[in-house]
Formats: sequence, structure tokens, C-alpha cells
Amino acid sequence: MNDIADGTTQLGRATALPASPEEAVLERVPNPHPGTNYVARFTAPEFTSLCPVTGQPDFAQLVIDYVPDGWLVESKSLKLYLGSFRNHGAFHEDCTVAIGLRLHTLLAPRWLRIGGYWYPRGGIPIDVFWQSGAPLDGVWLPDQGVAPYRGRG
Repeated sequence: MNDIADGTTQLGRATALPASPEEAVLERVPNPHPGTNYVARFTAPEFTSLCPVTGQPDFAQLVIDYVPDGWLVESKSLKLYLGSFRNHGAFHEDCTVAIGLRLHTLLAPRWLRIGGYWYPRGGIPIDVFWQSGAPLDGVWLPDQGVAPYRGRG
């Protein structure tokens, strides 16, 4: 393994899907460009969790944008963390904001935003957005690319 991945426990190894977000291990690696403002984006088009009341599955597309400082999120650990919500019961708002807060705590980025674009439940789509503060001057922030939900008509 190279120096960049030193200290990771999941990268390059067979790793089981964590049973819950609390058990999931999110890992970070050093940012090779800590003095440069740039946006890193992760898109999870098949995010799933469970309704905490009915136990029915909920589906979303998550888009996570951040301007790193000293750390990057290690992508395999992020994939496993997001997958751990599959059997986790929480409302849309809780899932979206909890993911944003956990990443913000781990990475201490210059800026972070998450968009949770949830598919309709009871005929109503619920979109949830959180960001750590005002966007940075001079940083290009592309649209998250998810169209507002439109039913037939």
C-alpha cells in the first residue's frame, strides 16, 4: 500500500457492510493539494434507508460536494458508510443531515454541502439540503444536477 493510504483499515481489503451507521468506520486520507480550493463531489444514486415508523424502504439520490482542507474522505469507507443505512430506520431529514455532519466532523473541510433528493413517500417527494456555511469566494460550484421531482403531467 502507498503512503497516501497508510492508516486506512478497509482500503485494499475485503470488508463487510456495517450493520448500522454507528458501526461504520469513515476514514480519511491526506489531501495532496491542501493549499488549493477545489470541489470534490460524490454522488450516491441508489441510497436506501428504512422508514422508522413503517419499516418500508426509502430511496434517494445523494450529492455531496466539499472543498477539502487537510483531508479527503476515503471513498470505499464512504461507500460502506452509506450502505450501512440500508437497514437503518430514520426520517429523510435525519439521514441527510447526519451524513453531512459526520463528514464535516471527520474532514473539517473548508466547506461542505449535501443534497438528499428523496423519492416520493405518500405521494410527496422530500428534498433535504444542508451546508456548513456560505460557499467560498472564487470556488466554482456546479449545480447538483438533480431535476426537481415531477410527476405525470
